[in-house]
Amino acid sequence: MESQRNILLIGLLFVSFLLWQQWQADKAPQPVAAQTQSSIPASTVADAHSSDVPDADSAVPETVTASKELITVYTDQLEIKIDPVGGDIVYSALLAHKLEENGDDPFVLLEQTNDIYYIAQSGLIGRDGIDSTVNGRAHFDSASREYKLADGQDTLTVPLTYVSDKGVTYTKVFVFTRGKYNIAVDYQINNTSDAQLQVQMYGQIKHSIKESESSMMMPTYRGAAFSTTDTRYEKYTFDDMADKNLDKSTLGGWVAMLQHYFVSAWVPPADDKNIIFSSISAGGLANIGFRGALYNIAPGSEQSIKAEFYVGPKDQKALSALSDSLNLVVDYGFLWWLAVPIYKLLMFFQSIVGNWGIAIILITLTVRGLLYPLTKAQYTSMAKMRNLQPKLAELKDRFGDDRQKMGQAMMELYKKEKVNPMGGCLPILLQMPIFIALYWVLLESVELRHAPFMLWITDLSVQDPYYVLPILMGISMFIMQKMQPMAPTMDPMQVKMMQWMPVIFTVFFLWFPAGLVLYWLVGNLVAITQQKIIYAGLEKKGLK
Repeated sequence: MESQRNILLIGLLFVSFLLWQQWQADKAPQPVAAQTQSSIPASTVADAHSSDVPDADSAVPETVTASKELITVYTDQLEIKIDPVGGDIVYSALLAHKLEENGDDPFVLLEQTNDIYYIAQSGLIGRDGIDSTVNGRAHFDSASREYKLADGQDTLTVPLTYVSDKGVTYTKVFVFTRGKYNIAVDYQINNTSDAQLQVQMYGQIKHSIKESESSMMMPTYRGAAFSTTDTRYEKYTFDDMADKNLDKSTLGGWVAMLQHYFVSAWVPPADDKNIIFSSISAGGLANIGFRGALYNIAPGSEQSIKAEFYVGPKDQKALSALSDSLNLVVDYGFLWWLAVPIYKLLMFFQSIVGNWGIAIILITLTVRGLLYPLTKAQYTSMAKMRNLQPKLAELKDRFGDDRQKMGQAMMELYKKEKVNPMGGCLPILLQMPIFIALYWVLLESVELRHAPFMLWITDLSVQDPYYVLPILMGISMFIMQKMQPMAPTMDPMQVKMMQWMPVIFTVFFLWFPAGLVLYWLVGNLVAITQQKIIYAGLEKKGLK
């Protein structure tokens, strides 16, 4: 029976999709020794500050900073720690995003531990730069070791000052804004010397090489990405870095480190000509960054050199405000054109009902409603095919194993009875890309992280802890299967495979995000209802 073949088809397509995406994640070997994936060598962390700086024309050195007297900044969204040596951001906690569901500890993105090293550096290089491989990093002074965004205060300014041996004052200013995760980093240079200065800003993100904690059911990416005028968005894995260092000239652009739901990114001025670079150090640190435009600062003049640093969730609206392509780090894969409207519709429904689970149910009803004409055509075609089963059985008895004559006779019969044998496939084939697109929306949208539905479903982005939804989904598939009796001409092996499909799907769905299982379950329930209504109408017409 065509409906049974369709279910088998979608099952095979779905499993193939999962295997393909996991192969994409696992196809390349790790470029470094296993020790760099679990811990950072102490010798690397203890390296001198002087080799932390990218030369203007060379690869990025491998070392890191590790000062003890850090400057702590608190806003309504962030807890940030800044190293006065170099003015690097070495710690960031996202106060509105908890590490564990219903927990008190915030999610930490940037940090320095035995297991992970993840920091954001910036500085001034060039002929008169204050950060160099020879003289080391600038040691900034700060009026306080702690800054806090006060109630009613919209912005918080954290100035760090450094005076060179030539008497030039460099002020590195961090500007934090209420409700935002982006930090403006502004070098204000007052050239009080009698010579012209030539400096160039750089920003880079250092990350210990770490394998992604993904699985076939929940593939997530941990690694770098960048954007140029030629390429709006491109991932650059740790393996890519090991094979070849980036060295791309672009107007504007950005660089980023990605992981599930969260991102850190440097966004230099869109009007500047920048160099995008990357490297992997001998100590096992991956690095991606930019070198900005070269500035000539005349004696007695002042110059401001800026860049934005984002450290937070993959909030598409906030990311788009920094760069029109930065929101692409929310990667919906090859079906992005379908996932984007699904995401917007999901956000719209949630804004009305205030519950992500109900929003998913409304998405399901919308999809099923739009596909109803095709669904009706599908069941009508299936009913006509059922009515032809006796005639098809006669043809099989007449032609036996002569497949060519059997095929010709079947096509003549279909043409005579005005039946399209593929008529039942289209709704299934349309459902598959919608399902995959929603799968990526649920996987990539940080809004659904720790989003509750009801009762025991307290996080729609992870699997059902008691497997209730997958089991109900399997039962609904079994009911649908029983409503569509096997055709007498169906191959016995195919019959056995179809009988096992509800069990196979249930096993697969045990590890899927609860939100996705909810979508499929509700879709099945709607399909069962639609099937009863359509079959009742067809029975009146004598087609069932």
